[in-house]
Amino acid sequence: MNAKSRCIPARLYALRENGCQSSAVCEIVPRVPDNRPPTTDHPYSGPNPAKIQTMFASIARRYDRANTILSAGIHHRWRRRAVRRSGVQSGDAVLDCATGTGDLAIAFRRAVGETGRVVGTDFSPEMLELARTKAPDIAFGPADVTSLPYADAMFDIASIAFGIRNVAEPRRAIAEMARVVRPGGRVVVLEFGQPRSRLFGSLYDLYRKRIVPILGGAVTGQRAAYEYLESSAARFPSGPDFVALMRESASFADILCEPLSLGIAWLYVGVTAANTGR
Repeated sequence: MNAKSRCIPARLYALRENGCQSSAVCEIVPRVPDNRPPTTDHPYSGPNPAKIQTMFASIARRYDRANTILSAGIHHRWRRRAVRRSGVQSGDAVLDCATGTGDLAIAFRRAVGETGRVVGTDFSPEMLELARTKAPDIAFGPADVTSLPYADAMFDIASIAFGIRNVAEPRRAIAEMARVVRPGGRVVVLEFGQPRSRLFGSLYDLYRKRIVPILGGAVTGQRAAYEYLESSAARFPSGPDFVALMRESASFADILCEPLSLGIAWLYVGVTAANTGR
């Protein structure tokens, strides 16, 4: 099925065949014609899973501190935004994939309340160990996002923050997340991207290429890891290009996207269709 979608800077828009299903997630606007063909040629080829696992093991202990320093704490605001835009309700069941040390899972735990349920998965034992320490009330466990060990339609929301670009097959991961979400549920993706402003983009590229590896290396002792994280963020599809990748999964009735902090990060919300391979 072909999802209708559009990304417009600074605001979140939804283009829908059957109207907006949740005012907590979307804002209806008149459709603006867009005759550009969908982007299907994605230059990103995906990383080596074993190398990525080793890399995250090496930086796990100082990962949270590095994130806060490198983003000046803004990454917490991005995660809160993702939770709000997800349309999460008290009592919902949420799956957070590539949960890392659990920051997004913890934010969702607050939102679902005592009657809700949050599960966090990751393929890094070191990251999961830290997540369990931070949030013992959340069920954390190992899982591969491209082959999730859960039944169809088991969750209301599935999320992934700053992890999809580290997956060897991102399209397959998106489809798998959609599979475990009920029809009309949400798949939420938060990921780095490329700013659309040429001037700001040039300044940010300078910071990302020159400063991030130095600071990340100083905090964690693993400069090579932050050289990879910088380069992967620079070449991973963002904005309309990532929306095109989501459309190719044939899993969504609607797809929404929003640039955060002038496009340093992007938020995507896919509303699952009834026929997502079940």
